[in-house]
Amino acid sequence: MKRDTRLWISVLGALSMAFAGATAGFVATPFPAAAAEVQSSIVRGGQLYDKWYKVIKAEAPKKAHPAYPADRKYAKKPKSNWRCKECHGWDAMGKDGAYATGKHSTGIKGINGMAGADPAKIVAVLKDKTHGYAGKMDEADFQDLALFVSKGQVDMGAYIDRATNKPKGDKAKGEVYFNTICAQCHGKDGLLPKDMKPMGKQMGNPWEVMHKILNGQPGEQMPALRALDRQIVVDIMSHLTTLPKKR
Repeated sequence: MKRDTRLWISVLGALSMAFAGATAGFVATPFPAAAAEVQSSIVRGGQLYDKWYKVIKAEAPKKAHPAYPADRKYAKKPKSNWRCKECHGWDAMGKDGAYATGKHSTGIKGINGMAGADPAKIVAVLKDKTHGYAGKMDEADFQDLALFVSKGQVDMGAYIDRATNKPKGDKAKGEVYFNTICAQCHGKDGLLPKDMKPMGKQMGNPWEVMHKILNGQPGEQMPALRALDRQIVVDIMSHLTTLPKKR
């Protein structure tokens, strides 16, 4: 027994020394620094683009935005005409996109020309006299919104057919994604919660639906799916077109 014990002690000692030698370099070498995570800021910026005053829990504007055309439908609705999306569109293309015609048409250009721009330059534009957001948000808000404009825009034309307004997705795959990701809150028929339009009805504006799936809903617990493969989002949207439009 004593001989066996001495043998095991010797073996364990050798293994310990070998392990220490093998891991010495690993311990001494630091891990490479991880890239800064910006997707959450872009998501928040997307919500600010949607309805900034809801995100920051501020009082909604009571006077019309000075740059909003006085002869357009929402000229007397500050809660609407102060939203970035109202002038520039859910697809970020303004007068050249989905809002080229219809009740949301303003004739104002989109933000697509600012994609890839220096966020500091975008912040300066947001604070200028035309946009008038200086003093309405803090610097963190401006940075998030600028990041969305610079790095978060999506070419929705690649995913939504402008001729038919239909998403270019797989309905069968979308059903699986919807039932396992979205149905917990929206129900498998898309009729929940009861205080919002049925999901099938909302697909009349697929650009808005895509924006909200990617970035979430301001002031709500809806998760943002921006981190997922873009095709998953489009497949979910394709499934939504099969859901009831009425309760």
